[in-house]
Amino acid sequence: MQKYKKIKKLKTWDKKTWISSKKYINKINKFIIKNSQLNQTSRILDIGCGRGKIIGQLKSDLKLNFKPFGIDKVKHKDLDKRIIFKRNIEKFLKKNSIYFDLILIKQTIHLFERTFIKRLLYKSIKLLNKNGIILIMNINSDNYKIPLFKKIKLAFEKSLINNKKKLKYIISLYPNAVVKKFSYNVKVNKKEYLKWIDNRFMSCLLDSKKTDIKKNMVEINKKFKNNIYFKDNLFCIILKFS
Repeated sequence: MQKYKKIKKLKTWDKKTWISSKKYINKINKFIIKNSQLNQTSRILDIGCGRGKIIGQLKSDLKLNFKPFGIDKVKHKDLDKRIIFKRNIEKFLKKNSIYFDLILIKQTIHLFERTFIKRLLYKSIKLLNKNGIILIMNINSDNYKIPLFKKIKLAFEKSLINNKKKLKYIISLYPNAVVKKFSYNVKVNKKEYLKWIDNRFMSCLLDSKKTDIKKNMVEINKKFKNNIYFKDNLFCIILKFS
């Protein structure tokens, strides 16, 4: 059974974008701490951890006794050294004997098929400590504006529809879930943003033709002068089992 909707690998999403900035990571971690009961003895698992910077910083901020676990399809050379990295989700969930206080699934759930999402959450629930939470954070499809044009914008809007359906599906499985929202103001130099586009930093860009990428870059270059502003709005689902 296929786990991922996208077969290609995202390699630049959390590298040299706002996602990797200290300011963004600090704000995300404040949100996580506020909506959980984490302390020095807590155990953390991040499914779709990227380079592991978020949970690595949580390790430092909370002075955790144990390194957080991070799972991702890609093992980056610049992986955060404060985490324990694993590559295979199902193998880890099957063999793992540790119970967690936080299982984070950030901007990853849309890459999974529905049947795998159901199985993943079912297995994850069984790995929660008392008062532990599963925190799912994904793009808020109703309120997400990022500069894209024509074909690429259509691909992105299609991905937003898919994303919204999967989030609704999760809520249908767990009607007692707590829903919250997270927002971060992004300011980026136009040249830097064009580099992100060229490096296909979003999953909706992975299958785009090179010619469409270049056309998109030309249009953005014409429309914006120096800096580009937009909001990174995330829809957050908190599953609690006390």
